[in-house]
Amino acid sequence: MAYWLLKSEPDTYSWDDLELEKVGTWDGVRNHSAKLNLKSMRCGDFAFFYHSVSEKAVVGLVEIIEEAFPDPTAKENEPWVAVRVKPVARLNRPVSLQELKADPSMAGLMLLSHTRLSVMPLSKAHFDTIFAHAQRPDP
Repeated sequence: MAYWLLKSEPDTYSWDDLELEKVGTWDGVRNHSAKLNLKSMRCGDFAFFYHSVSEKAVVGLVEIIEEAFPDPTAKENEPWVAVRVKPVARLNRPVSLQELKADPSMAGLMLLSHTRLSVMPLSKAHFDTIFAHAQRPDP
């Protein structure tokens, strides 16, 4: 099992949108590194759903339920892929980027160094720590 973080602007596609849909297609990714990450995802992997730009916080947990397939939003012969996800749970509270930056155990977290990458792997330790932050009272 692998762990991931998926970023989306909440004005474009939010956690609430995914909950309403029940199953979402993670498409529209136009970065080769992010594409390779999508291709590496397997059914049963978990990913955090991160609201970027305005909120900058991890807000939910999703499960990968369909592995990479041609992105339906891509033009013909473009190399882009998508995956399908389903919501597992809204986090008890959002975990802000500021909170993650303040935690020394988050050293090496790609979210802190690759700010424009929309799909990134997480170590098990980072995954567990982010989940633990979500269980704590607001800082």
